[in-house]
Amino acid sequence: MRIQGIKQARLMEESELCIAESAKFGAPAQVLVASRLLAHPEAYRRWEAEHSQLMRRVSDHRYLNRQVVALRSTALGLMHRKAVFEYLQERHLTRTQRHKLMAMFHSLKDYSASLIAEHGNYLRGASSYWCSHHLARRLMKDGAFAEPLLLYQERYTDYFRVHCDVELAETEHEKQAVEPMRMLQPLLKLQLAEARREILSMAYRPEKVWREVQIRKPTGDTARVRTLGDSDIARILATAPYRSNTRK
Repeated sequence: MRIQGIKQARLMEESELCIAESAKFGAPAQVLVASRLLAHPEAYRRWEAEHSQLMRRVSDHRYLNRQVVALRSTALGLMHRKAVFEYLQERHLTRTQRHKLMAMFHSLKDYSASLIAEHGNYLRGASSYWCSHHLARRLMKDGAFAEPLLLYQERYTDYFRVHCDVELAETEHEKQAVEPMRMLQPLLKLQLAEARREILSMAYRPEKVWREVQIRKPTGDTARVRTLGDSDIARILATAPYRSNTRK
């Protein structure tokens, strides 16, 4: 039996509640971001308008199972949107590298304007990303927003970090250091595409889990795999097959 979908007004009501709760009870990063939105009415109105458009793409679907897929796709896109500023926060870049990074993702020629725009993208994107999780947990009970989406985020962070590190290498020594990572990019992209397909095709059953997530669950003899580091690259390249002619 098909379940009727959730109306746009309810999605927005719950999203606004999520922002208010995040400002008071969220993790430190959530408190900081949500508080900044609430403290600046113009920024909040812009987020509200953009988020309403995102939720419209969800509520336009008549039945809940299709809304779930639309919300998953929205969350994946929001994860990509906030990646640039997160990379800036993580990496200690030179002035030249920071300017080059902004030029990679912005058509604006002015660095300061690009940085301000990217910070705004991060604030609004991160806020809507957390709202998507809130809606999936509270209203839709979608299991894909637990471990599967976390695994995708790990993979996307690895891919985006490698991509930027390769593009921003300046000296000959740095270029030689990132060459193994450049060779690893096709494999990471293939894994990322596989993860996205799995998440979007998962049946809407809270008890249904992605196979790789099931494998990764601790059994007493296992532990969560840490984020990919430079020291892992040679081993992966030596053992994992990939297409050498795959384009970035």
